[in-house]
Amino acid sequence: MNMFRIVVLPLLLVLCASAAHAADGLIVVKSNHSVAATADKLEAALSDNGMKIMNRINHAAGAESVGLELRPTEVVIFGNPKVGSPLMQCAQSVAVDLPQKALIWEDESGQVWLGYNDPEYLKARHAIEGCDAVLEKVSGALSNFAGAATR
Repeated sequence: MNMFRIVVLPLLLVLCASAAHAADGLIVVKSNHSVAATADKLEAALSDNGMKIMNRINHAAGAESVGLELRPTEVVIFGNPKVGSPLMQCAQSVAVDLPQKALIWEDESGQVWLGYNDPEYLKARHAIEGCDAVLEKVSGALSNFAGAATR
């Protein structure tokens, strides 16, 4: 039993900590910048590519407003009806996940991450049929936006 505690329990803790960064259906990219700078860079990349910024939510500021503490955490909400509307034509329920969102947060060690919904996850979640070309385009664009924000 002592060997179990010495070897297996620490290994399980490491595996559980790693899984915290990758929730189901979330693509996560390590950022080289602060949360605010990553969100700023993301907004610039989105705007430069014709995406509409719908909102930017600073969850840490919200927590602070009610006397709570939260590491830097922001969500950028964005979209383009030229892309979202065809997806909704294929499966109207995908509208609950649109417009797109990017979560940018600082973990307990100070590392900043950017996460967004994997289009393949949305395809499975909403049983989207006949929109593979649109989903591939969305996937490539999201990857490019995340890269521009985090490099």
